[in-house]
Amino acid sequence: MAKLQDILYNVRLQSVHGSTNLEVTDLHIDSRKVTKGSVFIAIRGTATDGHNYITTAIDKGARVIVCEEMPALQNDGVTYLQVKDSNEAVAYMAHHFFGEPSTKLKLVGVTGTNGKTTIATLLYKLFTKLGYKCGLISTVQNHIGKEVIPSTHTTPDAISLQALLKQMLEAECTHVFMEVSSHAIHQHRITGAEFVGGIFSNITHDHLDYHKTFDEYIKVKKKFFDMLPPAAFAISNLDDKRGTVMLQNTAARKYYYSLKTVAEFKGKILENILTGLVMTVNDIEVHFRLIGEFNAYNILAVYGAAICLGENNQEVLTNLSLMTGAEGRFDYVISDSKVIGIVDYAHTPDALENVLETIKQLRQGNELVITVVGCGGDRDKTKRPVMGEVACLLSDRVIFTSDNPRTEDPQQILKDMEGGLGSAARRKFLTIADRKEAIKTAVTLAKPFDIILVAGKGHEKYQEVNGVKTPFDDKEVLREAFEMMGK
Repeated sequence: MAKLQDILYNVRLQSVHGSTNLEVTDLHIDSRKVTKGSVFIAIRGTATDGHNYITTAIDKGARVIVCEEMPALQNDGVTYLQVKDSNEAVAYMAHHFFGEPSTKLKLVGVTGTNGKTTIATLLYKLFTKLGYKCGLISTVQNHIGKEVIPSTHTTPDAISLQALLKQMLEAECTHVFMEVSSHAIHQHRITGAEFVGGIFSNITHDHLDYHKTFDEYIKVKKKFFDMLPPAAFAISNLDDKRGTVMLQNTAARKYYYSLKTVAEFKGKILENILTGLVMTVNDIEVHFRLIGEFNAYNILAVYGAAICLGENNQEVLTNLSLMTGAEGRFDYVISDSKVIGIVDYAHTPDALENVLETIKQLRQGNELVITVVGCGGDRDKTKRPVMGEVACLLSDRVIFTSDNPRTEDPQQILKDMEGGLGSAARRKFLTIADRKEAIKTAVTLAKPFDIILVAGKGHEKYQEVNGVKTPFDDKEVLREAFEMMGK
């Protein structure tokens, strides 16, 4: 329960019809969840417009309606608040309704195209090891201490986010590490939340179905750093060509990490093999269990954040050296005949290139690299031919298959992927729409010590076709195929 007038701070009100001196029980953006005493916030979404459900919400007992467009007729006994932006309004209202939990936590946000999950997960694991009770908000799963809560979005909606932060505070968490997606920034899901730090990993081609242009995508990511307060820290990847642009207008304290040039957090790879990375971090040599150059960057980002949060450098590196990454990120299984199977979430051209370049560095001789890859339906179509091209360029054999087709025709997605192939690449690939069959075929083609990459779904335990999610686990299917084929 909260007084309506107490949760309206920072909300840009255009007009008010009714009293704000009343108690409200909860906030909802879904009219189906409204109960007596609720505030219903009408949001214009990509698929539906909440303004169409105002009457439904009132019938179910909503006492307050927040909207961008005032209904022609207003009900007596209902307060109507017209706002400039419903997404922004609900974020501020939720922040205040749940008691401003982020102001009592050390909340660190991680944004970028690739690496968000690994960085946030490593920070959660590291600070847990260092003796803190921590929260994690990520694509794979959310944690309140050791309790696991399934995740549905990279960043939850504003009400769910603030409720989750309140739960974390009540569970006596001190630190929370959170993935911040571009959608969440653009839709004000994180507005109102107070961060003690922000980390930028990198930015590459993704989500252009939503943001329309790459420039717009960059501007949205940058906005996260623009809103950080002066007392916060901002850490950016100096080796990314937009690494300095991200922090251009931030009021926060600026730090950079790099493998290639001088930076506050400087790394150098000495060895990169299947058992892990040997690298120096600010001139201290460490062996890490994580593999690949992309993980060297993730390690530097995590190390930098830990130092900015006041931790001891030796203790941080000792604990980091023992850690494995997030599920479905360069997750590997080795068959009895020594075929190496790698499952990775790589679903952008850059992420796929990073993983395949890492595999190339791990090759000892003439082992074949066989890649099984697809692209998601109802998402950015422009990356499909690029994904196809990258896979064929950096693999010996490629099998194009279904990812999560969602409502699209899987065959059309596969044709889009083929669109990026030149004549040389066309000799390397085959198409098998059934993902299980595609993985089995890759195993059949593999000889001892060959490397199979199954890309695109990583940690996901389902496949979505025509709105229906059926159980599907790439790593499990790979293991079963190894056993079935006697490999």
